Amino acid sequence: MRVSGWGRYPVAEAEVIAARSYEQVRSAVLGGAVTPRGLGRSYGDSALGDRVLELTGLDHFIAFDAATGSLTCEAGVSLAEVLAAFVPRGWFLPVTPGTKYVTVGGAVASDVHGKNHHKDGTFGDHVTSLRLMVASGEVLDVSRESHPELFHATCGGMGLTGVILEVTFRLKRVRSRFVDETVIKAPTLDAAIEAFDEHGSATYSVGWIDLVASGRRLGRSLVMVGEHADDGNLAGRRGGPMAAVPLEMPGALLNPLSVKAFNTLYYERIRGTVTQHRVGYEPYFYPLDKLADWNKLYGRAGFLQYQFAVPFSGRAALQEAVRRITEARLASPLAVLKVFGPANDNLLSFPMAGYTLALDFKVDDRALRLCDELDRLVLGAGGRVYLTKDARMSAATLRASYPRLEEFEKVRREYGAEGVFTSAQWKRWGLS
Repeated sequence: MRVSGWGRYPVAEAEVIAARSYEQVRSAVLGGAVTPRGLGRSYGDSALGDRVLELTGLDHFIAFDAATGSLTCEAGVSLAEVLAAFVPRGWFLPVTPGTKYVTVGGAVASDVHGKNHHKDGTFGDHVTSLRLMVASGEVLDVSRESHPELFHATCGGMGLTGVILEVTFRLKRVRSRFVDETVIKAPTLDAAIEAFDEHGSATYSVGWIDLVASGRRLGRSLVMVGEHADDGNLAGRRGGPMAAVPLEMPGALLNPLSVKAFNTLYYERIRGTVTQHRVGYEPYFYPLDKLADWNKLYGRAGFLQYQFAVPFSGRAALQEAVRRITEARLASPLAVLKVFGPANDNLLSFPMAGYTLALDFKVDDRALRLCDELDRLVLGAGGRVYLTKDARMSAATLRASYPRLEEFEKVRREYGAEGVFTSAQWKRWGLS
């Protein structure tokens, strides 16, 4: 069947094996090279392959310690299911990406980050142990104490070390399902960075950046910082998509004029320099989840999600990237700016202390050329591109920006993963 990531580019023909038990996983692993896959929310080709092992059927909660917040569940459980079960009980995810429709196993494999990286690190930083099926079919208990090299290769390892079967991780205490949000209107990119600095003690921070505005408005942003409310209100309906994109939208729908109009309305809706209000956790953390199949907005050709990080010393490169993206007039409607805290010990984890910018482009030759240009700019500043969102980065760029790649490949060899756990992305880089 035809399979793609969330960006719907590229599309591949694959045999899809839906596993509902550990024995079915073992049978698939022993039967030839496989690509583990959860809910398909990685954007490019990291979960594509000739034989795709679909793991959402491993969806059971196993154990929970109400004293510590330690949760053990199968890897196919979604973050949405964790939230639905535990927010009413006063617990929240320690780290969450911008969608709740991600499996716990996928969150580990991508070592996902969120709006609180500067305070709390990545999802993998809150994982205490894993059950991992390696190439031989053996199931190993993996942690920082047991098989530590395999643990640090698996967290952020894109499913290339084995099949994650179970995850034990720590939830965080909350007293409310609401978030107290402060929105700071920043007329320039420099002003946005100053707002991040000023509010560095906030638990959550994120910026929406207008990549169509130019001249004196270049890089204008809305910086949104937040804290969990403390009012004891945990009740609320289980949220799901409120609407859906029913059809393939024409690719021309997203153009500089339409995006400029949207961005102007979105920016100007904030009347004062600083506004404060209370919102539910879903609109704060998952604003796009209320629109099902929003990836259809980019048309049949799909889109590229491009996310890079540069160290704090690369601030000039960030500013130059914003300038080049704006001048290219490729109408990126979704652009997110965040500040990262220190990197962790996971071999292929993306975040580094500095700035990160994520944006979308409709797939065409101009977008591909611009991404190559941005790669060179990012590398020159000592940065890197996020593997979970990549669909086109070169092997040379990969090796230049992930200095621990050779350590990762060594771990794969030691556990027999070469030729057993693979992906279209991995093959694109000429790796086995």
